Amino acid sequence: MNRVEIESLIKSFLLFFISISLLTTTIFYLQFKDDVSLVKTAIFRDMKICSFDLKCENFDIKFIDKNNKSLYTLHEKDDTLYSFFPITSSDQFIMKFTLSKNKYIKKKDAIIKKYIIKYIIISVFVLFLSLGFSFYALNPLRESLQLTEEFIKDILHDFNTPISVLRLNARMLKLEIDENKKVKRIEQSIDKILSLQSNLKSYLENNIIQSEIFNLKSVIDERVDFISKIFPNINFIIDIDNSKVKYNKDAFIRILDNLIINASKYNKKDGWVKITNQNNLLIIEDSGIGIKKIKKIFSRFYKENDRGIGIGLHIVKKLCDELKITIKVSSIINKGTIFTLKLTLN
Repeated sequence: MNRVEIESLIKSFLLFFISISLLTTTIFYLQFKDDVSLVKTAIFRDMKICSFDLKCENFDIKFIDKNNKSLYTLHEKDDTLYSFFPITSSDQFIMKFTLSKNKYIKKKDAIIKKYIIKYIIISVFVLFLSLGFSFYALNPLRESLQLTEEFIKDILHDFNTPISVLRLNARMLKLEIDENKKVKRIEQSIDKILSLQSNLKSYLENNIIQSEIFNLKSVIDERVDFISKIFPNINFIIDIDNSKVKYNKDAFIRILDNLIINASKYNKKDGWVKITNQNNLLIIEDSGIGIKKIKKIFSRFYKENDRGIGIGLHIVKKLCDELKITIKVSSIINKGTIFTLKLTLN
């Protein structure tokens, strides 16, 4: 299951489970209140019977002054129940019947225990019902995602032949007419298509394969040399030592390419991109247009302008998580953006 499916499963499960649990809790609470009310009614009935024969084992009986007390009414105070009843032969005194706090709490606890057992059983049932509902609701999404991935994979596979033909013909044309701006633009466009193809492949792949040790400076020099041909007006500043890291090289290159290309693409005219490292921190800084909503930049398909399709930085975050690389970003509009990668040096 990929992240989208897991996220959908969790959200649908929580929505269903919490909704049913709230409904169940409300029903149980109302039913509990009804049962407590029935217990009070039964207690008051016993008090009333007791007022005739005074054969009461559960109640304490006192004779008190009438003093405008409310007769034939059950009162509750601090979990103690009591009621007042008249004495047939007296106009001054009345009887007070009291059910002690301990006895009343004992009766309520018996009801609570019964409802707790029922609630646990119902909750377990709702839990499994929610899981079943969530998996059932997930099926259409999984089928749709699978069809989309298969469609994209077919397109990526079909890309290979025309791209190879384009590159071959561009090289032959270059040999015929030597260096030419139009041929160079064709080559740059082909490189962009290849970069997009790599991004889409990274988006579809879920597993990081074997890691290897490589020199950080060599890889960055190689990628900057490649990207600088696409963005000839950008000044690239590199200050990297000979640190070595151990990651899946292809995944790491994909991270670098996306960050450096974005820094170049959304830069100002004759701007610069600076790549440095300090201890285990790799810093990619640019003089570009900046980012408005930093919290959203790693979201799938989020973009702040019409260029691109909004998956580059999502892929960066995905690969960083899989490689256990911490990535942070800060940005100032019209001044530039800084991406900081916390690497594990080998």
